[in-house]
Amino acid sequence: MSKRLKIASWNINSVRARTALVERLIVEQQPDILCLQETKVLDSIFPFELFDRHGYVHRQLNGQRMHHGVAILSRVPLRDPGKHDWQDNGEARHVGVRLDCGIRLENVYVPAGGDTPDRTINPKFGQKLDFIERMTRWSEGLREPTIIVGDFNVAPLECDVWSHKALLTVVSHTPVEVDALSRLQQAHGWIDIGRRFVPAP
Repeated sequence: MSKRLKIASWNINSVRARTALVERLIVEQQPDILCLQETKVLDSIFPFELFDRHGYVHRQLNGQRMHHGVAILSRVPLRDPGKHDWQDNGEARHVGVRLDCGIRLENVYVPAGGDTPDRTINPKFGQKLDFIERMTRWSEGLREPTIIVGDFNVAPLECDVWSHKALLTVVSHTPVEVDALSRLQQAHGWIDIGRRFVPAP
């Protein structure tokens, strides 16, 4: 008999500011595991009671005051937690765990990259590309079934944006970002689950 797990992922942009919305998501969708990005809270003051009330007693957090932060909240046990600093500056942008079924679950918040798609005049853009490159190198070494969720801050397909032509020079849809994301996908044979079930366009 197969057992199914329902995993939800959401860039919540402050978990404490959106407790009513996250509770609504939990009640309506009943995910077994909830992965949040941009939690914007230190681990010590995370709103544990909300999640405890709904049975999410297993958790792995990587929080940060005011900015960034990721969390995995679960009704099933989480093992072997890990954190990667793909930003290479101490920002809280990743947390990963292993599930009892043997699958690893990785939750990531890729940097937005600032406003100008030029690493020379915009260091944030360079940090974003380097972040994805480090993820790519990590992906090449994976030897176990893995699910990666999160906010990648890249819209790779023409149909992902309102105007492909107008946004070719706008951060999150530039060719260099799309190429970087494509290399990441190829590095481990990642399957875009959304596009597997809802093909473009």
